[in-house]
Amino acid sequence: MTSIIVRQAVLSDLAALAVLFDGYRQFYGRPSDVDAAKEFLAARFDHGESVLFIAFEEGVPVGFTQLYPSFSSVSLARTFILNDLFVVGHARRKGVASQLISAAVDFARTLGAARLSLATAIGNEIAQSLYQAIGWQRDGQFFVYHFAIPV
Repeated sequence: MTSIIVRQAVLSDLAALAVLFDGYRQFYGRPSDVDAAKEFLAARFDHGESVLFIAFEEGVPVGFTQLYPSFSSVSLARTFILNDLFVVGHARRKGVASQLISAAVDFARTLGAARLSLATAIGNEIAQSLYQAIGWQRDGQFFVYHFAIPV
């Protein structure tokens, strides 16, 4: 049985996070660009714009999740968007994603957040089954819309 350790990421984890983040972006069809991934994550650290958790299996980085802070005007409360969650292929089905999500929930709870929200690809049924199995509810009340800002 391998040991999985999950903890809040710190700046010294940036190189490992950049590789994981690059893998996450590739999973969603983007070309590999570790330097851009590192630059993007460094900016999040520098500006305190997100909270990251990193998972290790036997000391090797195998996954991460990234939370973005937000607020609910109706609830008058802090919320978090669980925007990114990724586990490398060889570490899947070992509970890594569940542990990363649990760390995110615990973090949000300690800050008095009202909820965490996430979105996943419609075709990502494996992720959907995990979320539902650990108690997340699919929104049946709201549609989500996006507007792309023209460049």
